[in-house]
Amino acid sequence: MNNWKWVNHFQPQTLVIATFLCYIDAVFGFIFPIATTVLFALLIVILLGAGGFGIANEKRWGYAVAVAGAILQLVMLIAVFGASVLTSLTFINLMFDIALVGLLLHPMSREYQRIWFK
Repeated sequence: MNNWKWVNHFQPQTLVIATFLCYIDAVFGFIFPIATTVLFALLIVILLGAGGFGIANEKRWGYAVAVAGAILQLVMLIAVFGASVLTSLTFINLMFDIALVGLLLHPMSREYQRIWFK
């Protein structure tokens, strides 16, 4: 029997939404990469996808990988577009990246992963 989950609805709402955003950002990062090199784009996609899967299965490494991927994606977006990220269509992408980092670092998410993740 398969015990792996893609989404765990028993987690706090912040982690469930963060899991969805990790998957969505990984797919869009694969289709429309924003990184300066293909290696960074692939790294971000792998980190976000694996992080979302790890969070859904309550793994500590999944939470750490998702946080690293979300922060790396946010930094890469700002590095590539600079100040023009506030005036272009990438502003929507910036808002989703900030939301993902905020959801992952929210006190409820951090406390839940500290207590329940293995």
